[in-house]
Amino acid sequence: MALSDADREYLARCVELAAEACEHGDDPFGSILVDADGTVLFEDRNRAGDGDATRHPELAIAQWAVANLAPARRGRTTVYTSGEHCAMCSAAHAWVGLGRIVFAASTAQLTEWLTELQVPAAPVAPLPITAIAPHVAVDGPAPEFESDLKALFCTRYQRRG
Repeated sequence: MALSDADREYLARCVELAAEACEHGDDPFGSILVDADGTVLFEDRNRAGDGDATRHPELAIAQWAVANLAPARRGRTTVYTSGEHCAMCSAAHAWVGLGRIVFAASTAQLTEWLTELQVPAAPVAPLPITAIAPHVAVDGPAPEFESDLKALFCTRYQRRG
């Protein structure tokens, strides 16, 4: 499915949240949960910089959805995110029955940028969402956000030294 103007607006908010995460010393990821009517239900940014590597915004969305939405309503939501879900977040998304995922940058792009920046490999394989959750509708990447997101990763990892 092609990305709509609304999809792009939600992704722009995710990039803003990613920048906020970067400003706080976290990896630049931001995500929002939107219902079928276009209402933003929940948003968060990466918070893994405190030492808990599971504090991804996509996992926070899955946890929030379980606590606040009936299963049928979860399936009618869309998760927008600055970067494609990792394996942990893809699995959580599928297990709780959330709907479509739209991402600005792909796992392949993120892996390329981190390799260029000489960031050590993560302990989890960098797999696309569809390798973990093959029945979830997925759209992305959105090329118009590539340079901004790459710049955030450069800022994040050049700052670390």
